[in-house]
Amino acid sequence: MAPDELRSLADAWLADDPDPATRAELTRLIEGLPGTEAELRDRFAGPLTFGTAGLRGRLRAGPNGMNLAVVTRAAAGLITWLAEQGGQGPLVIGYDARHGSKEFAEQTARVATGAGRAALVMPALLPTPVLAYAVRELDAVAGVMVTASHNPPQDNGYKVYLGRELGGPGGDGAQIVPPADAGIEAAIRAVGPIAGIPLGAPGTLLDDKIIERYAGSAAAVLAPGGPRDLTVAYTPMHGVGAATLLASFAAAGFPAPAVVAAQAEPDPEFPTVAFPNPEEPGAMDLLLALAATSGADLAIANDPDADRCAVAVPTTDGWRALRGDELGALLGDHLIRRGVPGTYATTIVSSQLLGRLCEARGVPYAETLTGFKWIVRAAEELAYGYEEALGYCVAPGLVRDKDGITAALTVAELAAGLKAEGRTLADRLDELATEFGVHATDQLSVRVDDLAEIGAAMSRARSAPPATLLGQTVAVTDDAANNVLTFRTAAARAVIRPSGTEPKLKAYLEVVVPVDAGGLAAARARAGDGLVGLRREIAAALGV
Repeated sequence: MAPDELRSLADAWLADDPDPATRAELTRLIEGLPGTEAELRDRFAGPLTFGTAGLRGRLRAGPNGMNLAVVTRAAAGLITWLAEQGGQGPLVIGYDARHGSKEFAEQTARVATGAGRAALVMPALLPTPVLAYAVRELDAVAGVMVTASHNPPQDNGYKVYLGRELGGPGGDGAQIVPPADAGIEAAIRAVGPIAGIPLGAPGTLLDDKIIERYAGSAAAVLAPGGPRDLTVAYTPMHGVGAATLLASFAAAGFPAPAVVAAQAEPDPEFPTVAFPNPEEPGAMDLLLALAATSGADLAIANDPDADRCAVAVPTTDGWRALRGDELGALLGDHLIRRGVPGTYATTIVSSQLLGRLCEARGVPYAETLTGFKWIVRAAEELAYGYEEALGYCVAPGLVRDKDGITAALTVAELAAGLKAEGRTLADRLDELATEFGVHATDQLSVRVDDLAEIGAAMSRARSAPPATLLGQTVAVTDDAANNVLTFRTAAARAVIRPSGTEPKLKAYLEVVVPVDAGGLAAARARAGDGLVGLRREIAAALGV
C-alpha cells in the first residue's frame, strides 16, 4: 500500500469514526506521518476477522482493533444477518468489566433497536455463562457477550450465541459455528458508512431476577441432600464472577467461600497478575496463599469472565493446581457415578482418559475438534463436555457452553462428598490412575511475534515427522483441513495446532503409564520423565 493510499484510508476511517477518543488517537497518528507510518499500516493491515469466536483484538483505533466503530459495524452486520435468516425474537446483550465493554454493549443495543429488533441488556457486569443461560431462558434469537475472557488488559472481544430458532436443539445458546460466522462476516463487510446506521433506544434493562434464576438453576444442578461441609478459598481474578459464584454457593447450601481480597472486585487492569489466566504461572499465587492460611479444603479460581474454572488441592508439600485434564476426568467420573445420562465429550487435544473411562462404564463418548462450539454439538443429548484449557460444561441443559460457576459447584459437591468419607480429590485421582493408568499431560506452547513462524514450524514437522518418540514407532495423522498434526505411539501422543485465539503454536502432550507392581508413585515418576523426553523431541521436530 502506497503512503498516499494509506493516508486516504485513514482519513476516510477518521471521518466515519463515532468515538471522539479513537478519532483523537487516529488524528495523532495521521499528523505524525511519516514517522507513524508503521503503526498506521498495522492499524489498516485489514479488519478484525469475525470468526467462530466472534471478534477479539486490541483496544485501539482503526479497522484492525476493537473500538466503537468496529463494534457498530459488527452489530449492524449481525442484525442484518439475523433478519436475513428470518430469526425472530430479541437480542440479549451482556458485558464484563473490561475497558469499553459497557459502551460496546450499549452501542449494540442501540443498533438492534434502530433496526427494529428488541434488545435486552443484562443488568450488571456478569459472567459469560449467565449471558449464555439468558439466551435460552429468554428464548432470544441470539446473544452478544462483550468480553475478551482471559486475554491481557489491552484486549476486548465480541462473542455471538444463537438461540434455538437458528442454532437448533444442539446449538441453542451455543457459540456460532460455520457457516454462520462467514455469513455474519459477509454482512459486516456489506455495511455502509456508520453515519447511515440508525441508532434507536438503549434497549430494555433486565432486572436482577435473571441473576437469581441463574443462581437457583445452577444450584439445582447438584444432587439434593448431599454433604455441604466444605471450606473453599476462591478468586474471581479481578473479573466478574464473585457475586454470581457466591450467590450460587449460597443457593446450593455451601458455606460462603473465602475470597482473595486483592482480586475480589472487577478491575480491567488486572493489577495483581501478569496475565489474567489461571493456567499462567503465578496467576493463582494469592489464592493458594489464602487457601493455606484459611484452612481450606479446596481452592477455586475463575478467569475474568468466569467461563473457566481452575482447582487446586492440598498436598503434603503445599497446594497443587490440578491440570485441566485431571479436573475434566474427575468431573466426568463424578457425573457418571451420579448416573447423569447422555454423551460425555471432549476434544482431540484433551487427555484420552475420559474416553477410556466411558468405555469401561458403558457410557456414550464423543471426541470433537477444539473449542466449546464443537463440544456442545457432540450430541443433542449431551451429559458433559470439557476441554483441557479449564473449560467444563456440567449442565448442557442450563448453559450450552463452558461454565466456570456450575463447574465450581460440581467440584465442590464432589469434594464435600469425599470429605464426608474421609477422602479427597487426590484420592479419587489415585483410584482412576490405578484403574486406567497414569495419564500425564503437559503442553508445549510457543508464543510468536510473527504468525509466519507458526506456519514454518508446522511445515517442518509435516515434512520431517519423527520416526520414533520415547523409543516407540510413531503413527502420524495429519488433518490438514483443520491444521492439526498428531504423532502417536503405543504410550505417548502429541497433538499440534495453532491457537485459535492467541499468537501461539501449541503441542498437547500425553504419556500413559500403567500402574504395575512398582506402585503408583513409580508409575507417576516414569510418566513425568516421559513428558520431559516427549517435550524435547516434539520441540526438535517443530524446530522451536
